Amino acid sequence: MTTTETAPITVVVIAKECLPGRVKTRLAPALTAEGAARVASASLDDTLRTVAALPVERRVLFFDGTVTPAAAEGFTVLHQPGGGLDERLGFLFDTMSGPTLLVGMDTPQVSSSDLAPVLAEPERDAWFGPAEDGGFWSLYLRDPDGDLLRGVPMSQDDTGAVQLERLRTAGLDVGMLAELLDVDEIDDALRVATTAPDSAFAAALHAEDALTAGGTR
Repeated sequence: MTTTETAPITVVVIAKECLPGRVKTRLAPALTAEGAARVASASLDDTLRTVAALPVERRVLFFDGTVTPAAAEGFTVLHQPGGGLDERLGFLFDTMSGPTLLVGMDTPQVSSSDLAPVLAEPERDAWFGPAEDGGFWSLYLRDPDGDLLRGVPMSQDDTGAVQLERLRTAGLDVGMLAELLDVDEIDDALRVATTAPDSAFAAALHAEDALTAGGTR
């Protein structure tokens, strides 16, 4: 398809409400709980704005929280159920109908060019976006099936490898997206801010003095 066409895809951003003590806790002690929440909120806003600009049919915020961010205007809000992350992702992909692209909130540097391969080839069975920490930042399934995610051990250094093998074992033709860095710890945040200096995330991090203080407070 050309870039001027609308891709028959639902893009889902998975996120939690950015409340102090609930998000980006590993940014301490460089940031306070309140500062980490502000940085996380900026990261989510950057991601939502990138997704909002994509030429796709539908956008969904898969949300754990009560107050949705203003940047999610135009998104359908689907609230996350209880359970582990693999169970919640299984629920998501069982709920979706038609081609679905999942994007996390911890890669504020993600750009339309990072996601362009999916929009160019939505007929492919799957697309997989690996993260530097061994996880994954994105997953596309042409035919959503929650069983492809349930039982995958999440938040481990082999999560991405296990998930990718699950897809391939199911016989799916999997395309690979660029590897991106998730923001987990302060060194990650500093690297991402350098990669995306004009982002709201970088501005928020600067406001917390994390860059000028060299990652300490």
